[in-house]
Amino acid sequence: MSKLRFDVVQDAFKKRALDVTAPAERPSAYFGELVFNREKMRKYLDIKTYEALVDCIDNGRSLDLATADKVAEGMKEWALGHGVTHITHWFQPLTEVTAEKHDSLMEYDRKGGMIESFNGKSLIQQEPDASSFPSGGIRATFEARGYTAWDPTSPVFIQDDTLCIPTVFISYTGEALDYKTPLKKALKAVSDAAVPICKLFDPKVSKVHSYLGWEQEYFLVDEDLYAARPDLILTGRTLMGHASSKNQQLEDHYFAAIPTRVAAFMKDLEYEGYKLGIPLKTRHNEVAPNQFELAPIFGECNLSNDQNQMIMNVMNKVARKHGFVVLLHEKPFDGINGSGKHNNWSLGTDTGTLLLAPGKDPAGNLQFVTFFVNILAAVQKHNALLKASIASATNAHRLGANEAPPAIVSAFLGRTMTEVLHKLLELPSGTPIEIAGKKETSVGIVEIPEIFVDNTDRNRTSPFAFTGNRFEFRAVGSSANCAGAMTALSGAVAEQLLIFKKALDKELASGKALEVAVMDVLKPIISSIIDVVCFDGNGYTDEWKEEAARRGLDTETSVPEMIKSFTKPESVEMFTSLGIYSPKELEARNEVKWEMYTKKVQIESRVMGRMAINHVIPAALAYQNILLKNLKMMKEAFPDSYQEKAAVTITLIEKISHRIDQLQKGVAKMIEARKSANTIENEYEKAKAYHEIAESLFAIRRPIDKLEEIVDNDMWPLPKYRELLFIN
Repeated sequence: MSKLRFDVVQDAFKKRALDVTAPAERPSAYFGELVFNREKMRKYLDIKTYEALVDCIDNGRSLDLATADKVAEGMKEWALGHGVTHITHWFQPLTEVTAEKHDSLMEYDRKGGMIESFNGKSLIQQEPDASSFPSGGIRATFEARGYTAWDPTSPVFIQDDTLCIPTVFISYTGEALDYKTPLKKALKAVSDAAVPICKLFDPKVSKVHSYLGWEQEYFLVDEDLYAARPDLILTGRTLMGHASSKNQQLEDHYFAAIPTRVAAFMKDLEYEGYKLGIPLKTRHNEVAPNQFELAPIFGECNLSNDQNQMIMNVMNKVARKHGFVVLLHEKPFDGINGSGKHNNWSLGTDTGTLLLAPGKDPAGNLQFVTFFVNILAAVQKHNALLKASIASATNAHRLGANEAPPAIVSAFLGRTMTEVLHKLLELPSGTPIEIAGKKETSVGIVEIPEIFVDNTDRNRTSPFAFTGNRFEFRAVGSSANCAGAMTALSGAVAEQLLIFKKALDKELASGKALEVAVMDVLKPIISSIIDVVCFDGNGYTDEWKEEAARRGLDTETSVPEMIKSFTKPESVEMFTSLGIYSPKELEARNEVKWEMYTKKVQIESRVMGRMAINHVIPAALAYQNILLKNLKMMKEAFPDSYQEKAAVTITLIEKISHRIDQLQKGVAKMIEARKSANTIENEYEKAKAYHEIAESLFAIRRPIDKLEEIVDNDMWPLPKYRELLFIN
């Protein structure tokens, strides 16, 4: 191999011995150590301030400035004990990463010295530069004012020497410029829509919580090899690279023993996560080589989403200590599984009832079926929007491949729940219901026996699967902010629950009993969804794509086209009626998404073109020159028979020439297409043009991967898949 590649591979192998371990204390001893949670509140706040802050968190009551000052003082006292010197408003702009501006706690004491100072005003609000973040035209470059405002429901935490305050981010004119603001509005919309329905079954319910449990998939590569791949550095994925002879075909990596060096990284990551109050529960090898997963215990959706953003930041820092780089791109390597972020989502009441878990009595089962069916109806109506909520330039490489859900949003129910829905349509009073091998006698129209969690199967080809007491939205990308998908899903469900409640009220007003009224409203909904959005088969087949189109489900595969679903009339009506987005905010988000798509493809195309010209073609020509010299010497040595004796050499020379010609023409064509696309001002039209450029990259890649197989291994300048994926 080339000297450069030899050196970086050797350095990577040397780092295999690195083993940094977390303290031997029990995790419970330091869990939440760096979080200003209720335990810290009780310790550092007086009782009146503590109660006011808890009331603000639990019930949305506002804090006056005097109380905020006391809260800030308590936070400062706690933070100084951990070596904090700065504060930051930590927010989630539309860049798809978190943002923070650090301000020192130091202030003049008016006596010629300095003191640490932190007050309620600094806690509640700051003013970062809004013009430098994506806004979709809401803010012009010369209109820089924007505000971050404290979100008390997500605890303040410490990162290094900085006190991080989770905040929303809005423009001077009030529009949301982040992921958190619409998510919080959507979560409130679900609660407001669900509570009146829950009160029919339990009058004590006053709030419905949305729960999220994310499963974060990721790859690890050695940082030295990473540094030798410009495509990994600049795009997060390999734009070229021939498949390794061995990849995941033996299925021997999945759930196998975790490599020692990776285990050390995982221990340190869990240590840092526990200190931040992130309840990490699961770690394991994933399907692809060097692919892994971590997952927490379920949590409240807004907080869980923040914790996912936190852990993604921590992962990269911890990985560097172990000589790794974390790859969160959805498809960093061609030919093997990509990475998702499965969003396990559920609803529960403040009285402790999980609404997607069947009850132990008729009323509990009726409530479960009510929410179960309405969620499916919401997914059916807004299937295109839900797909748009997870669509991106990076996730496009994963969706539809044989390891991820297809680019069609359907719901997997499993045999048990499918049978339940069919029986509910037919069930006369008193008919026995057989579920999971049990027979029960129904004395009412909706008495369903208890359904256990393990009575539902798994279907990895389904984007939205019922898995016992929750739905698993599997199509979310590994690098995505969960809030995008959760906002769309929450809005769709809230709208459907309001529609259901309105219809139910009419039935109840006619004098029907609750059990009968509920089923009279649910049955038409079940009939409309059971053979449309519900699909338990193989989502990877071409037959399903045809069947889905026949059913009326969205089958669009172009990301720029998917994004348009945000501004379809039904989406605008849903979001605006619930107060989640304004029409202006929706239009702006589309602009941002199209612009982000364009820029990511643009970067990829530039990197691929330059690597082809500066790395691949020179290596191929250098090897071809060696072959030509060999051919010349063969001709001199065997003037009468050199063509026969040099047949292999001649064939290799011809193949290299052919592949170089293909590559040069492909790059030239792509560059011209990019120049043309760059003249387009409309973001949607520009994104469409770049979608075609994205598709052309596959054709450029083919001759590169073929050349990798031909060119002398010692001369190939880039670390290969077998080195990137099997270094541990």
